[in-house]
Amino acid sequence: MEQRKIVLLPRIQQILAELGENIKLARLRRKLSTMQVSERANLSRQTIVSIEKGKSGVSIGAYLQVLFVLGLEKDLLKVANDDLLGRKLQDSKLLVKSRAPKRTKTKED
Repeated sequence: MEQRKIVLLPRIQQILAELGENIKLARLRRKLSTMQVSERANLSRQTIVSIEKGKSGVSIGAYLQVLFVLGLEKDLLKVANDDLLGRKLQDSKLLVKSRAPKRTKTKED
């Protein structure tokens, strides 16, 4: 089976590059080498380098493994945590309850 190449928009590539740079800076602040992170994450050194360059061919699992080694894995839970646009869209489609039918007059009234 032929593997499909992912084509990303330039803005998405920029976001991945920024994520990779942030991971690299976090590694450097902890004074860890790429080799140390690769050993702790059980990934190749080349995969660590690819992550730090924001390459799209690296699995999200590998990104998460590196974040775990750096103690930043919970940061991934912040993604879409407060989805303002999604909430507005959801709220706009909520059904408004219709009023109860008017009471009909009975003989007792």
